[in-house]
Amino acid sequence: MGQQFKMLKQLQQMQAKMAKIQEELGEKTVTGTAGGGMVEVVANGHQKVLSVTVKPEVVDPADVEEKARELATKEMGAVTAGMGIPPGLMG
Repeated sequence: MGQQFKMLKQLQQMQAKMAKIQEELGEKTVTGTAGGGMVEVVANGHQKVLSVTVKPEVVDPADVEEKARELATKEMGAVTAGMGIPPGLMG
């Protein structure tokens, strides 16, 4: 009986240590880069991406803004098309 109690206690200690490690992993971060440092990704120990940074030299911000505007116009156009509202009037 004493051996089983000892083993149960060891399992509980191991579970407590694993829980602490899981908690600490959420607080630790790693950084990866690509393209000679042009793209940087920061993730935590739970493999959750915390940030992505792209250097301005890689992407023209005006191009991204234009594509975002086109997407918004297209999506809003799909909603307003059935209402007889001219495209662009709502956005």
